[in-house]
Amino acid sequence: MNPAVNGRRPEQPSASPVSGPFRTVALDRFPAAVGEFLAAPGRAPVPVPVDGRADLANGVAAANGLYSAVRPPAPLDFGVVLGSGDLPVGVAELARPLAREWLDEKELDDAGFHDRYPGTLVVVGCYDRMNLSPVRALLLATYRGPEHALTLLSGRDGASVAWNVAKQYARPDAGVEALGLFTDTDRPPHLPGVKVFDDRDFERADIQAEILGTRWRRVVFQGHGKDDSVNLGEFTICGLNPAVPAVPGLLGPRCAYGLPCYKPEDKLVPLHRVEAVELVLSACNSGPLADLALYDPKYQLLLNALDGPARTVVSAVSVHDSDRPENVAWMRAALSGADSVDTLNASLAGSHPYPAFMRFGMPGEPDDAPPAPAPSDHRPDPLVLTTGRRLTALLASELLPHHHALRPRLARLARKVDQWVARPTHSADRSPQEIRASLTADLQSLDHVIAEQVAENPENEIMNYPAHFGDRSSLDPHVREVTCHCGRPAQEFTRRGLLPHVLDTTCAVCMRCGDVTFRVPDAPALLAYADDEVGQGGVLEVRAALTASRPGPVRLGLFVPTYLREDTTVEPATVKVRASHEQPRDVLFRVRFAEATAPQAYYFTVFAVQDLAVSTARRHFGVVPRRA
Repeated sequence: MNPAVNGRRPEQPSASPVSGPFRTVALDRFPAAVGEFLAAPGRAPVPVPVDGRADLANGVAAANGLYSAVRPPAPLDFGVVLGSGDLPVGVAELARPLAREWLDEKELDDAGFHDRYPGTLVVVGCYDRMNLSPVRALLLATYRGPEHALTLLSGRDGASVAWNVAKQYARPDAGVEALGLFTDTDRPPHLPGVKVFDDRDFERADIQAEILGTRWRRVVFQGHGKDDSVNLGEFTICGLNPAVPAVPGLLGPRCAYGLPCYKPEDKLVPLHRVEAVELVLSACNSGPLADLALYDPKYQLLLNALDGPARTVVSAVSVHDSDRPENVAWMRAALSGADSVDTLNASLAGSHPYPAFMRFGMPGEPDDAPPAPAPSDHRPDPLVLTTGRRLTALLASELLPHHHALRPRLARLARKVDQWVARPTHSADRSPQEIRASLTADLQSLDHVIAEQVAENPENEIMNYPAHFGDRSSLDPHVREVTCHCGRPAQEFTRRGLLPHVLDTTCAVCMRCGDVTFRVPDAPALLAYADDEVGQGGVLEVRAALTASRPGPVRLGLFVPTYLREDTTVEPATVKVRASHEQPRDVLFRVRFAEATAPQAYYFTVFAVQDLAVSTARRHFGVVPRRA
């Protein structure tokens, strides 16, 4: 591939060390150089052995332009070296300041490791030692438990491990400030201070030049892929390190067999060439454990990233559901200095029961970094869920005919609720408070429309919900003894919907008054009180006792049967009140009767509307002849 064509800077030879926080040394000089460095930390460059690894020498050269100072990081509580005999002499000594206490690797075989050694842990070793056992147990212990935070320092061989330990002493140059998010699966909001690129940008910008031409403080690559690549439209973050040999017999991608890449080769981005202090590989399986890897280490993203100048590499050990919430959380974390792994795993804690991301590199300075965020739970506001269930019932059942005037507005709200419930958009672009405010405004508007429609036409189809849902339900055997508003005993029971779009309905039946109340779960409770009789031309005073399902506005109305409406006037036709869920509130109505009203038995119905639910209470009374 021609670097000039691709807009990349060609790799420079590194026969001699360059000035900066790192210096390359011969392997046989490494132990002495480590001793010299530790004797005067911060005053001498960190030694890096690069014998036979020209690619590491190039990574050191790039790092010397990315970092400008040397300072030991804050130590973690415990450290373990895996396979110390596989590492160059001096690596364990260089790592020693990174933990307060170092343990024998055999300690990891004990199931009670975290009980005996509670605290943060750094594990140092070659990649082929980072296997399901012991890393899986260490990683799972961090789920919802930042006190067991795990840090890994690794690489494809001993020299790479030494290089990654050395990088932990470096501090970024003050001019390295760029934060970037490249995503092929989301179109997140653009937060000030973060360069955001999505699929639309991949079609019109030279993403390769943007990535390779910028010095990044932190950068995320999010897209589909495997452990060898991340797709960014036609561009590809590539895990191939051409300087290391392939392992005979191990599976490789197409290029391992002489075939062309499955993506345009002039749009490949070699990950070890990306100049970033922190790389986040937000793709499934972007950093598998060694015995779970799909491809030969020569092609693996994680190892390619560790060969480069990045001090911290964040990779995904397996599959994960990272989406809008994680992108927004990461951008906020990057702007505040919070830890990427803690932030991403906390955001995903409500989606799967394991930590998705691993940290290769020491965490940020405790004095500078905000505390780890609390693990999230994907639990939308209960009002959102209640509204969603009611919308499903109203739209999916045949209760409302397809031409019903409410349907268009209900459908619009249903689309909003779907977005508010979906994890990729829930609370990512709007706070829970903003979602609730928007929802309650929509509900109040719709409740007003429903109340006015029922008052105008009590035979509105929505009022047939007790029969419609009840016919598609079965009786719950639990029955409650209650008191009817006539003062006599009554039974309250519930019919359970047999289909997802059929709501449960609760009914109270009195042997004298019949079915006196109907409501759906979490809807307002109503009772209606009035005199048993009213004279022709008289006024019936009605007191509705309302207990709301939640504090807030409730709309009420009263109607009489069709054959009585010409002889009556209801005051008010509808009314809006603020009600409590803790104690009943009385709402008064007056029903005025014409002089010519026929004496006989009648009934009235009080209804209450809150959050798309209609509750009713029916009361019988009689009109008697006017006394002479």
